[in-house]
Order: sequence, then C-alpha cells, then structure tokens
Amino acid sequence: MRYCRKGPCAVAQIRGGTEAPQLSGCVQFYQENGCVLIVAKISGLPKESETGFFGFHIHEGDTCAGTDFFGTGSHYNPADRAHPKHAGDLPPLLEHQGNAYLSVRTDRFSVADIIGRTVVIHSDPDDFHSQPAGNAGKKIACGVICKVQ
Repeated sequence: MRYCRKGPCAVAQIRGGTEAPQLSGCVQFYQENGCVLIVAKISGLPKESETGFFGFHIHEGDTCAGTDFFGTGSHYNPADRAHPKHAGDLPPLLEHQGNAYLSVRTDRFSVADIIGRTVVIHSDPDDFHSQPAGNAGKKIACGVICKVQ
C-alpha cells in the first residue's frame, strides 16, 4: 500500500447536476498509517437547504453519467453492513455561504479500494438510521475517484 506524504493518492473532481449546476469542488484521498484521510472542499452548495447539511457518501458505481447520476449505484458497502456502517458512509457536509470543508479519517477502506468509484453529494442530510441509505434525498453532485500518478 502506498503512503502519500506529498499529496493525495486519489482525487475526485465534483460537478453539480441539474439540481445544483453551480456546485463544484474537489475531494482528496490520502493513505496514511492504516487509514484514509479525506479532505473535501466544495462550493456552490444550495443556500436554501432547510438544515444546511448535505449527505456525503462514496458510492459503488463508476460513472457520474445521467441527469440524476444513476451510474453511481448504491453506497459502497463491500461487507454488506446495515446503514450507517457502510464503508462509504461519511459525515455530512455543512454549508456556510454556499461552501463546505470537511476533513475526516476512516479505516473502513483503503484508497486502492475506492479508485474508480464515485463520491456523491445529496440534497438532504443523512439521518444515520433509515435503510438502506439514510434518506439523504436526491443526488445533486458527483465525482469519479481517480488515482493520482
């Protein structure tokens, strides 16, 4: 497993869909000491959100195709666990003036496990109990996780 000291091992460039075309950002993945550091910088989040929170997950699919990002599939969940214990379940993004920043570590996967999968931002916050995916609403933005050379 590669240890990334100077930069991320993988990156997903986020783009908004028809629900939030102004949404964009970058999610970086760093492999370090048996865990993955995820750093997300997002702009253009809808300010009219009722809570200001947006679901944020890694999905099993490999494409952001389609107006509703149908190619993303379900949450990344190789161990077939109940929500919110999917490997792809992440903390929600908190919007402030249309922007969000998130930094979190997880040991639920390695960077190598998620190359080619997708990162999805949802219109609503994850409720952390509804099955199968937390009732997080529509998929409003997506990015494919690509290995950094």
